[in-house]
Amino acid sequence: MIDLVEPTVKLAPQPGGKRHRFHAMVKPVGSLCNLDCTYCYYLHKAELLDQPRTPRMSDEMLEQHIRQYIEAQTGDEVVFSWQGGEPTLMGLEFFRNVVALQARYKKPFQTIQNDLQTNGTLLDAEWAAFLKQHNFLVGLSCDGPKRLHDLYRTYKGGQPTHDKVMAAARLLKNHGVPYNALCVVNRENAKYPLDVYRFLTRELGVWRVQLISCVEPKVFNSVAPQRWDAATTPLVGTPQARPGSPDSVVTDWSVDPDDWGVFLCKVWDDWYERDYGKVHVDLFETAVAQSMGMPAQRCITGEFCGKGIAVEHNGDVYSCDHYVYPEYRIGNIRETHLGAMAYSGKQQTFGFAKRDALPGQCRECPHLNLCWGECPKNRLVRTPDGEPGLNYLCPGLKHFYAYIQHDMPEIVRRVSGK
Repeated sequence: MIDLVEPTVKLAPQPGGKRHRFHAMVKPVGSLCNLDCTYCYYLHKAELLDQPRTPRMSDEMLEQHIRQYIEAQTGDEVVFSWQGGEPTLMGLEFFRNVVALQARYKKPFQTIQNDLQTNGTLLDAEWAAFLKQHNFLVGLSCDGPKRLHDLYRTYKGGQPTHDKVMAAARLLKNHGVPYNALCVVNRENAKYPLDVYRFLTRELGVWRVQLISCVEPKVFNSVAPQRWDAATTPLVGTPQARPGSPDSVVTDWSVDPDDWGVFLCKVWDDWYERDYGKVHVDLFETAVAQSMGMPAQRCITGEFCGKGIAVEHNGDVYSCDHYVYPEYRIGNIRETHLGAMAYSGKQQTFGFAKRDALPGQCRECPHLNLCWGECPKNRLVRTPDGEPGLNYLCPGLKHFYAYIQHDMPEIVRRVSGK
């Protein structure tokens, strides 16, 4: 939930006092990447934001970010997340500087954690040794078996990448580096839920799986989320509200809403039967937590958003990783402290809008406490009675949340020990 009190960034809060927490996704190379994934939501930022040909976070900007980020966090753990583009393009020296600066600015009662989201293709033994030494958690992008992964995740010349991802997984495993899988569920691999899930957990060898629904409006290259003409968005359930139609609101590679629901249900059954208590699937874990009245573990299923900002290579700060558009720029850390921007009135308005802009259908939905309208960037369709702001994935989400209710009481009982 958004804190209504701005942090006092100049004063060192005492352990046990009020905790201010927010998360920043840092993009030290901007949108630069050695891959050319068809569905990438970030490659177009080079043109949209007029980035240099080889964007790179300077040492001065890196120090500004690390200092301000640590100053603004008053909890006992500070989590740094490095993404892109492909962050390993910065090279190891950059990340050696990262850990040195973190050690310099860390408060006595704080621990520092780092996670690195990567396509894995540039990792080698030196990288693996560094990641192990400094306890980095690695998120490895993989969309399932080779035939599905290589449909969209290719090098710029169209060559496949799956073999390199598998080599990276073996490398990380051999060096004892913890890694999980980030799987983009798109129009094609959504049709093979068990193939995808079992590959990630049995072949790739992960015990933590993050499932990301691939949803992009056709105008995502030029129009910021929720800046489209809501009156022209299609009604839910119509051909225009699904991929593949010539006048669809979404790209051809976006996941079909019904397929998303079936995918989640099939994976849920396999997870519950074989992997319950062994494998952490983010969407399942948060559904269980929220069913028990606990906070959401993912921003997309929380009542509010706004506490996950994005920091670009030049210090520009945006409301969210998926809202890196000029309209959602909050400021720059050279001019305004990162903590002040994270808790600013503008960012609070952005965060509360997730709940406040929900259509009536969502407010009356029996699954509201598990969904909260999902990510606002996906609110691309209208309800059957024409009200705008409904999530494109709503049919699939409703199917999934209704489906898991037959297992949820037993899971809650086991988790709570009652």
